[in-house]
Amino acid sequence: MTEEERIFSGRLFSSEEPELIEKKLKAHRLSQQFSSLFEEDAEARRSILKELLAEVGEGTFMLGPIRFHYGSHTSIGSHCFMNFNFTVQDNARVTIGDHCNFGPNVTIVTPLHPMLAQERRGIRCGDGVTRFLCYAKPVIIGHDCWLGAGVIVCPGVHIGDNCVIGAGSVVTRDIPDNSFAAGVPARVIRAITPEDSILSRFSELR
Repeated sequence: MTEEERIFSGRLFSSEEPELIEKKLKAHRLSQQFSSLFEEDAEARRSILKELLAEVGEGTFMLGPIRFHYGSHTSIGSHCFMNFNFTVQDNARVTIGDHCNFGPNVTIVTPLHPMLAQERRGIRCGDGVTRFLCYAKPVIIGHDCWLGAGVIVCPGVHIGDNCVIGAGSVVTRDIPDNSFAAGVPARVIRAITPEDSILSRFSELR
């Protein structure tokens, strides 16, 4: 079993294995290349995203800078918008649906590290080698979601379709479809209903 297969099966893995280091260095390099380009360099930016990510849909736009840990573990749908400083630590798979919006400084994380200090210094494995071990849980974000500025999505979270996550929230548990959630940790405040229409706040359209 490869180290990457261990990640996807939810087992302990060592992020310092050469096969993973190579993938991470490529993702870091491509993230930096994307971030160094101007927004009007649309074709070059699009080409980098195609190489960096497992999948990216049409019409998806990232302001940059961006940071992906693996990139190849992340799939993003069509017509999404990512504001400044979009960060994805995608040890496990990250899946984002269509028509999602992300405010500045949104972070998605998948790895979980040891709680015990001595285990963070290394764990002696069966072959006698001491390795830095952790495990990771996938993150899924549904279609038509809006995550406000500074939101952190934690490992293993599934955010349903049509959700809004308030700015500065830390999402540690699943959020059901059509929910407004906020807080640290985030909790569901209420369901989103037709009464939330922005049109109800204004007497006329532009």
